[in-house]
Amino acid sequence: MNLASNLARSARTYTDRAALRLGDDTVSYRTLDQDSAHMAGLLHDRGVKPGDRVAIMLPNTPEFAIAYFGVLRVGGVVVPMNPLLKSREVAYYLGDSGARLLFAGRAVADEARTGAQQAEADAIVVDPGGFDELLASGPPAEDVLDRHEDDTAVILYTSGTTGQPKGAELTHANLTRNCEIVATEVLELTADDVMFGGLPLFHAFGQTCTLNAVVASGACLTLLPRFDAGQALRILAVHGVTVFAGVPTIFSRLLQPPDRDAYDVSRLRLAICGGAAMPVQVLRAFEAAFACVVLEGYGLSETSPVASFSHLDAPRKPGSIGTPVQSVQMRVVDNSGDEVSPGETGEIVIRGHNVMKGYWRRPEATAAAMRGGWFHTGDLGRVDQDGYFWIIGREKDVIIRGGYNVYPREIENVLYGHPAVADAAVIGLPNPDLGEEVGAAVVLRPGATTTAEELRDYVKRQVAAYKYPRKVWIVDTLPKGATGKILKREIVPPAEPGKR
Repeated sequence: MNLASNLARSARTYTDRAALRLGDDTVSYRTLDQDSAHMAGLLHDRGVKPGDRVAIMLPNTPEFAIAYFGVLRVGGVVVPMNPLLKSREVAYYLGDSGARLLFAGRAVADEARTGAQQAEADAIVVDPGGFDELLASGPPAEDVLDRHEDDTAVILYTSGTTGQPKGAELTHANLTRNCEIVATEVLELTADDVMFGGLPLFHAFGQTCTLNAVVASGACLTLLPRFDAGQALRILAVHGVTVFAGVPTIFSRLLQPPDRDAYDVSRLRLAICGGAAMPVQVLRAFEAAFACVVLEGYGLSETSPVASFSHLDAPRKPGSIGTPVQSVQMRVVDNSGDEVSPGETGEIVIRGHNVMKGYWRRPEATAAAMRGGWFHTGDLGRVDQDGYFWIIGREKDVIIRGGYNVYPREIENVLYGHPAVADAAVIGLPNPDLGEEVGAAVVLRPGATTTAEELRDYVKRQVAAYKYPRKVWIVDTLPKGATGKILKREIVPPAEPGKR
């Protein structure tokens, strides 16, 4: 088994069809396969052996896919890295994974080289012209090296919200099976589909649900290195996108351009959302504006990432993350690990084909996460009588106000129902009497006007007295991660008057 076999197979079947698009440039399956074979030959000549880690710090360009499949083809382990990382972080990722080689984009060359030097690794700077010459400099590795299904294919580093990032080891079986299920069961992809490629490819969601699902199906992935709503709408129209993938903030941004209706997006048949909870109001507005079905899903880096999804052939429940995908089991458990009754809140645990091999060189962290034979997600949720799962929030995000639990997602959903609200994040604020108080940071829609007091009262009218945010503040933007997910840990509330 080798995840790269999907590319070799599609290259034989869909030889001259477009695998990737970037602007006006197209890369056929034949070319992508041949370039990845040259990459594998280059790596072999540089001494990369099966199991060796190779890091990729590239944006959403064809070079990412070439490097990715080239590393897998030679039997190496891909370590995807965010191009926005600074040298200190680069050094950590390389040092922790043991990667001795890093491919980085020209725009981040200085940070990449400095970090690689600190980790005693080599950095190869990739630019389109020079990269072609580099690939052509050696003979291609024609064969895809056979690997055991339990061999590690990719090490995906978690965000590190509770300490240093940990590397989730995903095997060839994890990723091959997960992308096949996404392609066939969830997306129902065919070779005639064109998928929007705006999700970062270094992230689990982008890799499995766009790049790998597309390649396994012989479809086309149209790339966008940096998200811009106007550019995304142009790509949807000009490239005839049929399947869209994004996180909630991207869906929200696509609704905002005043000239949105000028773009012909009639080929769009399906959109999928993951990475964070989708406000029901945004989902309904997107479906109405773009005349397509939106499916919500759920997963983590440690689960390859897809664990559950809404399905085209089953009733959808807006706000639900659907049901477990094929060969995956999910439960909601209490602190003792016992399954709770439908409708009750507990921690979501997962087992199945998609669960990681473990955390790279962290046996204690692996044992803690995998206790009882289930992966413990740290996400709070519930399951209804029909088997549909619902996310309540992260365990660590729950606000305990005077002994009462307040779930941020519930309050955020109320805020998103206000016509002036574009983005909202609810967080806990220290309070000497109650332990925590509820606070909300809000971004307004372009041209909208309202006040913090009006927003507070709007929520107050719709929730129990202990739940509404006593402190609301309006900001220009909220901090977001690479996928567009709001980073609550980076939100800084305004100082109280008279305090510094």
